[in-house]
Amino acid sequence: MLSMKHVEPVRLSLDTKFKFRCHKDIGCFTKCCSNINIMLTPYDIVRLKNRLGISSGEFLANHTYVEIDEKTSHPFVFLKMSEDAERKCPFVTSEGCNIYTDRPANCRYYPVGQASLKKMDDKINEPITEEFYFLIKEPHCLGFNEDSEWTIKSWRDDQGVDVYDDMNRGWKDILFRRNLPGHSLDEKKQKAFYMACYDVDRFRRFVFESKFLEVFDIDEKTLERIKNDETELMKFGFEYTKYILMMEETLKTKK
Repeated sequence: MLSMKHVEPVRLSLDTKFKFRCHKDIGCFTKCCSNINIMLTPYDIVRLKNRLGISSGEFLANHTYVEIDEKTSHPFVFLKMSEDAERKCPFVTSEGCNIYTDRPANCRYYPVGQASLKKMDDKINEPITEEFYFLIKEPHCLGFNEDSEWTIKSWRDDQGVDVYDDMNRGWKDILFRRNLPGHSLDEKKQKAFYMACYDVDRFRRFVFESKFLEVFDIDEKTLERIKNDETELMKFGFEYTKYILMMEETLKTKK
């Protein structure tokens, strides 16, 4: 995570222009990959565990740590950095990122930040999600002195973030949830949240090797999709997580 003093306090639109370029010959090359906390999205984990050729459980155990958000009691996954003084990303060398084509969404967006707000649309009387952008300007970064000009939209296109945003949309919906005052998820539900959102290989076993399909009536088309497409299984995990949270809220309301 970045200190707020490094964030430009201006909301930017897709048409906003800025100058930036990162390349191997720039003086600050890979400095932005040290001493940071990188929160991983569910789709980040799918891409990275497949890139490394290991299961999601192995990736989570060896390359991540978990923090529980105080406000929501949701578990969030962060990339485990190297244990040196600079806390370097374990996937970065002097030559650059060795998982570049599968790098996490936060790395793709940098130096652009994205934020989402949930608000009521008075015209349709329903909540909508408003997304906006901002620039992250850290003292060590020399990329803003380069001549390459972008708009927020062209930067997003160039960095391939659209697919990441689309894949994680259901997960982002979960993030807007707030617990009822004085309540939080218990350890059992936190573990279920963690499995369904982050540990896709374990979630597959839970769905297909337990009594899950005896308890839940899943239509054939959905069943076929989640059997054969890992990202569809991931998205199904988001829906299961929403179900868990909905039941939690229902039980608390009745108390």
